Amino acid sequence: MPPQSFFLVSLPTSISPSDNRDEALTALRSAVNPDQGTTYPFPIPSFKIGTLDALVQQADELTKLEQGCRGVVDKIADSLRSILAGDEEKLQEQKVVNDRPVESYLQSFQWNKVKYRADKPIAELIDTLQKELSAVDNDVKQKFNQYNTTKTNLASMQRSHTGNLSQKSLATIINPESLLKPDQSEYLHQQLIAVPTALGKDFLKSYEQIAPMVVPRSAQLLAKDDEFLLYSVTVFKKTHAEFVHKCREHRWTPREMKFTDGGREAEEQELSRLEKEERKVWGEALRLGRTGYSDAVMGWVHVLTLRVFVETVLRYGLPLSFVCGIIKTDPKRGKKAKASLDARFSDMGGNAMARDKKGRPVKDDSSMQQEMAGAGLGMDGDYQPYVFYDFEII
Repeated sequence: MPPQSFFLVSLPTSISPSDNRDEALTALRSAVNPDQGTTYPFPIPSFKIGTLDALVQQADELTKLEQGCRGVVDKIADSLRSILAGDEEKLQEQKVVNDRPVESYLQSFQWNKVKYRADKPIAELIDTLQKELSAVDNDVKQKFNQYNTTKTNLASMQRSHTGNLSQKSLATIINPESLLKPDQSEYLHQQLIAVPTALGKDFLKSYEQIAPMVVPRSAQLLAKDDEFLLYSVTVFKKTHAEFVHKCREHRWTPREMKFTDGGREAEEQELSRLEKEERKVWGEALRLGRTGYSDAVMGWVHVLTLRVFVETVLRYGLPLSFVCGIIKTDPKRGKKAKASLDARFSDMGGNAMARDKKGRPVKDDSSMQQEMAGAGLGMDGDYQPYVFYDFEII
């Protein structure tokens, strides 16, 4: 699915001759050609407005919080993509908001007045949204970490059953009763070694000389597969460590036999348990990822709503009379849609905007742009002639 781009645009109702909200929305809609994007109303409640200094500070806090929201949404999407093995069709089925496609949620957005009461101070709403975002991020992260750990444990156990003699479990291959257990001799140790088939002759010629106190002619072939030969060699315990080190230098793989109760049956039971646990945690992670994605997107859009409101107050002043719309487009058509908006509303930029010889709007007076951006006006420090935010849902 190609990326969807969205523009949030807030304009004073004075863009219409009648200063009417509906006519102002019609003016916004007419500014963007239907071939460039589709405009929908984006209702924003009237929040409690504090002091100018507080609004400027809140604009900065909302900028940082919105960046955090983007990051959390992207991380959850990546986690879902990973757990679904990169299947984009299945991923789109999970990336929903309240069981609806994200674009459907945005096109019919309504502020959640039950969860975020508009009569509360903006600072309190910001704090609530910040805490909820952090909780969603932590919950999803913990569950996916649990799944990855379970998946790793299962893969390790599966390798021990399906790998070659250098890595697979030996409980299904060797009878433990045929080996010398570590506590059965005070001086001797029986070491298992997986030798690549191509190095078998070299091993038999040299294993007795690679370290001191190797019992002569003690090598016994216990098993073989397409890649390795499994031998046991008896050495004295005092030189066992050196013998193992020398084996690795010769590209022979030392193996350890685990003398556990239950043997093969116990390993098969453990494998079955891990398979069931992996399926269970996979389902839990998928459900929590779906819910977390929904909650993170909703939080993100509510933060964006507050950003638009705060900048609208700072930009257009009081008494507040404005209209907000959301424009659905895509990265390719979005450039033309933005150019159309600039052509229609660039005059609102005052001295910060000018026009070139062909009448096209261009930015001017960089010092004024920086000053206004520093006051919380504009998108991430880039001054616009009207309240404008853009974001993508990938």
